[in-house]
Amino acid sequence: MSTIVDPVDVAATATSLLRFATAGSVDDGKSTLVGRLLHDSKSVLADQLEAVERASLGRGQEAPDLALLTDGLRAEREQGITIDVAYRYFATPRRRFILADTPGHVQYTRNMVTGASTAELAVVLVDARNGVVEQTRRHAAVAALLRVPHVVLAVNKMDLVDYAEPVFAAIAEEFTTYAASLGVPEITAIPISALAGDNVVTPSTNMDWYGGPTVLEHLETVPVVADPSRDPARFPVQYVIRPQTPDLPDYRGYAGQIASGVLRVGDAVTVLPSGRSSTIEALDVLGEAVDVAWAPQSVTVRLADDLDISRGDLIAPAAAPPAATQDVEATVCHVADRPLKTGQRVLLKHTTRTVKAIVKDIPSRLTLDDLSQHPAPGELAANDIGRLVLRTAEPLALDPYADSRRTGSFLLIDPADGTTLTAGMAGSAFAEAAEAAAAHTAAADDDAEWDF
Repeated sequence: MSTIVDPVDVAATATSLLRFATAGSVDDGKSTLVGRLLHDSKSVLADQLEAVERASLGRGQEAPDLALLTDGLRAEREQGITIDVAYRYFATPRRRFILADTPGHVQYTRNMVTGASTAELAVVLVDARNGVVEQTRRHAAVAALLRVPHVVLAVNKMDLVDYAEPVFAAIAEEFTTYAASLGVPEITAIPISALAGDNVVTPSTNMDWYGGPTVLEHLETVPVVADPSRDPARFPVQYVIRPQTPDLPDYRGYAGQIASGVLRVGDAVTVLPSGRSSTIEALDVLGEAVDVAWAPQSVTVRLADDLDISRGDLIAPAAAPPAATQDVEATVCHVADRPLKTGQRVLLKHTTRTVKAIVKDIPSRLTLDDLSQHPAPGELAANDIGRLVLRTAEPLALDPYADSRRTGSFLLIDPADGTTLTAGMAGSAFAEAAEAAAAHTAAADDDAEWDF
């Protein structure tokens, strides 16, 4: 007996999970904010807090250094900076969270890309004494590049500027204008002191002029449950199930996780890259037959026709399939220490499909300081963000990253040793945003020249 459900209703009533990342310049207080968030939300175990207290005393500090809750590497504690991405899980009665405390130093831009790639919200910290700096603009650009839908500007260390509202207002206006020019859809500015706990979990009595939410309140209430039916269905096949048992002699199922959209029994679908068509005959979820399934459920799809389908194929609606192509244009972040060069042969991994590819061209490298395009660099070094043109040995069913973060992203892999080289985002939407932001910066500079 199949079950009929409304995926929107189920998504709305489920306890939601928010993935978010923190970013900011060195010494802006990212790790302290995360530590304060964990501590004040009662998400720190007693033995963890005792270890932090002992480590803090060993460094001559009277109060516990909450940054040590996330700066787990020995080198991080010795240098006082975050190097690696520190993931932490915690929960409140209203929501579950997975946070990524990402590095602020420019040489670890690739680590921020890793942490923010799956984030639905980014918290960008700014030191109230320094305001918006180059690294702040870099982090805003990376958040826009990765299509993070929500950005929180946390103006930290307000206690060091006497909790002055004009200081916060000026920083919030400058950052909001810049981030909006990049195409960031939603920006929320919150004045905080991570060290003192102002507006992190509890409202600050020192900033009665601020009437907005605390950081935790915003994290608990920001909308992250999307309507899966608004996106075209995408189902990358991960495994073909052929039990070949006496009770199931003709069973052929295609197992995997729905990347986006909704699948229904009776839907006409196309299998890519072959382009062959069929109809969904049955859907199985956890061994039970259902009439409808939606992202990100793991399901088994059975089709009415016996088609040649294997791992790496993509099942999509016949009315709205992605275009299969062997020529890929993308914005990428190079994450490997050795450079990526024109003419280099690589493996391209897209969802469950891995194909051979060659780097045909590197048209430009993005200078994150001012979002200008450096033409024809010839290669990309570690932490570089640039444009790539690739030619694949087999067709790929890629969506533009601006339309789908899941089916618009891919990895480039070294075929010799399996090292991940580059994280890619199909399409050129960010290039247009970068041009708009660069124009905005140039206009601001022109205005500054006439400001006597």
